[in-house]
Amino acid sequence: MKHVNGTYQLWLIAVIQSFLVLFTAVTSFAQSQIQQFDDRIMLDLAASRTPGQTEVMLFLSKSYKYVDVGVPAGLLVGGIISNDKQMRQNAMYIASSTAISYGAMLLIKHLTKRPRPFVQNINIVPVYRASSTSFPSGHATSTFSTAMALSNAYPKWYVIAPSFLWAGSVAYSRMYLGVHYPTDVTTGAILGTGTALLLQPLKKL
Repeated sequence: MKHVNGTYQLWLIAVIQSFLVLFTAVTSFAQSQIQQFDDRIMLDLAASRTPGQTEVMLFLSKSYKYVDVGVPAGLLVGGIISNDKQMRQNAMYIASSTAISYGAMLLIKHLTKRPRPFVQNINIVPVYRASSTSFPSGHATSTFSTAMALSNAYPKWYVIAPSFLWAGSVAYSRMYLGVHYPTDVTTGAILGTGTALLLQPLKKL
């Protein structure tokens, strides 16, 4: 009986070890494929840059701070002036969503420490060399959080369409400028959007 139990344990250990080896190989392969996809997109974008497009992308990239702060600040001031409680609540909701999503992004950056594209691959030439780490994109995180929260607060097409067009343009600008991978901005967009959706009850407080 002891011999049977010993054989079973050895067999179980062997199965677990085989599974771990297979899982590691599959994970490494998937990461390699994702990295190749990211690098290919970044190289294509860098090769297609023009001076005019670069100026536009730099403007869009820099706009995120002003809009992220300006939207809730404007709503708060408007709510105070007009004594509109709902507008003030919307301001708090949008500001909270953007702040919390940005904090979560910083934590993920600290944990993952993914190098910037131009550090990972010397063939990727950026427009400028951003500091910090790459994953996820802070610009994409905060802009999509602002866009989603604003769209939830004011669900009209003339609010939703410009909000997401702006957020998407800012996210694209980060890839165009060579400072973020496609997977960085995609993850940031998901994180920002998800945070705004989770905090939606703040609109009704």
